[in-house]
Amino acid sequence: MLAVGPNGVGKTNLLEALHVGTQGFSPRTRNDAQLIRFGETATRVAVRGHRGTVPLELELVVETGSGKRAKMNGAPLRATEQLRGETATLVFTPDRLGVVKGAPAARRAYFDRSIGRLSPARAQLAADYGAAVAQRNASLRRVAAGHSSREALAPWTTRVAELGTELVAARRETLQLLAPHFAARAAELGLLEGELRYDGAPVSVAALEERLDRDLDRGITGLGPHLDDVVIASGTRELRSYGSQGEQRLAVLALLLAEAELIVERNGVPPLLLLDDVLSELDPERRQILAARVASVGQALITATDAAMLPATPDQLLEVTAGAVREAA
Repeated sequence: MLAVGPNGVGKTNLLEALHVGTQGFSPRTRNDAQLIRFGETATRVAVRGHRGTVPLELELVVETGSGKRAKMNGAPLRATEQLRGETATLVFTPDRLGVVKGAPAARRAYFDRSIGRLSPARAQLAADYGAAVAQRNASLRRVAAGHSSREALAPWTTRVAELGTELVAARRETLQLLAPHFAARAAELGLLEGELRYDGAPVSVAALEERLDRDLDRGITGLGPHLDDVVIASGTRELRSYGSQGEQRLAVLALLLAEAELIVERNGVPPLLLLDDVLSELDPERRQILAARVASVGQALITATDAAMLPATPDQLLEVTAGAVREAA
């Protein structure tokens, strides 16, 4: 599916709405209030389609003062996060380059979401670990202030070590699964010797206790996978520091295509691909490669200012004007 129209008419809003409706959150902001039109008190996104051969209807409502609520096939969901377990959606937007060139937190968040998409049973692992670290940090501050004892800190140290070890293992397993697909797709796009490496190690109770005095002084846990990184490289070059913006863009696209292929392999149901303004910075040869790959890994919505930018005939062509979307004749 190709959505075309001039800049500023709402193509990105259409793409964002699909992400919100299938994942429960925006790829652009974590402030849900920004999803509501100025002057309104609520917004609603409804998506209808199929997951494999099974009909699927999703609905998400964001209301000022009431948070978010979601339904699937008419039945309320306990939490909007459940949407992610029902549908896999992968998104490329220009600011997604931050996955490669941004701070380590951006890469951790990206690959932790990949864990959930590839292994839904472990989707909450990163959040559970983060909650344990927050509890340990609060306990550290209570101990430092004299309001608690070191013995009271011990259960949180154990919990952080246990969940941290699980999280490191899950991240390494996910990278191991993604790595060959990433290398192949990166090479196809002209980024040779693409590599993913985990920069970190499992955390132990002994290691946390060894640095306890430093953690008490700072009031934070200074060791663990919440500080680790993933190296995205081309040969010996770490692309965060030594890649051009073009190479960083190709790496993000290779990551997206690699995960899409892996989701199909593992789950049998292709993901939804949302590609915003992805064609404008690619040369004609890479546009052809991308178009062929996208066609092979599932349904996709691509936005562009001109239909001629896509070197293929889309299954559906949408024309976007200010406030309206219609199928081209």
